[in-house]
Amino acid sequence: MGAPRRGAIAAALTGALLVLVTACGGSSSADDSSGGTGGEDEKNAKGGVELLISPGDGATDVATGGELRVTVEDGTLTEVVVTDAEGGTVAGELDEEATAWEPTEHLANGTSYTVEATAESADGETVKETSGFTTLEAEATFATNWNVPEDATVGTGMIMSITFDTPIENREAVEEAIRVTTEPEVELRGHWFGDQRLDIRPENYWQPGTEVSVEFRTRGVEGAPGVYGTRHNERYFTIGRHQVSTVDAAAKTMEVVRDGEVLRTLPVTTGEPGNDTWNGKMVITERLKETRMDGSTVGFDGEYDIEDVPHAMRLSTSGTFVHGNYWASESTFGSQNVSHGCIGLFDKQGANDPSTPGAWFFDNSIIGDVVEVLNSNDAIIAPDNGLSGWNTDWSAWGSGQ
Repeated sequence: MGAPRRGAIAAALTGALLVLVTACGGSSSADDSSGGTGGEDEKNAKGGVELLISPGDGATDVATGGELRVTVEDGTLTEVVVTDAEGGTVAGELDEEATAWEPTEHLANGTSYTVEATAESADGETVKETSGFTTLEAEATFATNWNVPEDATVGTGMIMSITFDTPIENREAVEEAIRVTTEPEVELRGHWFGDQRLDIRPENYWQPGTEVSVEFRTRGVEGAPGVYGTRHNERYFTIGRHQVSTVDAAAKTMEVVRDGEVLRTLPVTTGEPGNDTWNGKMVITERLKETRMDGSTVGFDGEYDIEDVPHAMRLSTSGTFVHGNYWASESTFGSQNVSHGCIGLFDKQGANDPSTPGAWFFDNSIIGDVVEVLNSNDAIIAPDNGLSGWNTDWSAWGSGQ
């Protein structure tokens, strides 16, 4: 998944509109041309150009992919413009000989389109022709959801995660419709977790300063029989500085390293025996200056319910956070593991004391930063629990689940 990819588009010419252009620049409608070409010998004698638009004028229930195509014989295409009823245009490209044009994206369902094509003969004569058609209605649609804030600057551990609100059967077509380009260029791969989530990342952490653009072109893509996408827009983000914070659960410390420099080593508390913190690489996906943490939402029965947890940053979908802790004594941090699985830093109630370790780490972290846990008495976190795909080897990334 690197530069934009384009799926094969069938050259469906059934019901095509045929226009004959003579050497003197005259043109005829589809009906006139069918009655006045006089065969191949007459066309050659007149130096005619055949301009074909598929689907034909007035066609209905046209498929959103594989049917739209404009071709020319004995001439070249100089312009093809395809617009919908609201004036939106369809992106497309000519082949190297400028004899064929095809769209580079799917069409929208239940939409009327107009094709305006211009062809030129070898002696410079031109013809313009217009044709209209309507695409088929979708029986159902699927939404394409995205995890990176618009125009954000994120840490080098960011993984792009796209989720769908219905199972996707045609994964290849949907994946091809999500086009990611980067500057500088880097190889990217997509990995499916089940049939409703696609995560995309490079082999190693991003290079700081990388600019990423994502074109969502799932509109009109059939993700499952009769179920079509609707998204058609672009999103952009930038990779910021490289920060990895390593938590040693046995030593009860967290070393914060940015761009190769150790910023601070902070005392922490991690999961108590039986509620140990996950090992492995995790990514900050959410930052909350204060939030409520209710143990009943993650499987604990009334063990805690704290309304104002300060400086909380989410690391997993299952409820792992790195956060400030004001209810344990300051001496706990660095000496005991007493949490229910989170990584705790000494903090003050109200989240208004910038001198505390919890506040400092919050102020020095961004979405996409990596927190790696070592030496905890637990397994490595699952790669689909949060943005934990960095725990999957590159050789296995992309194989699907």
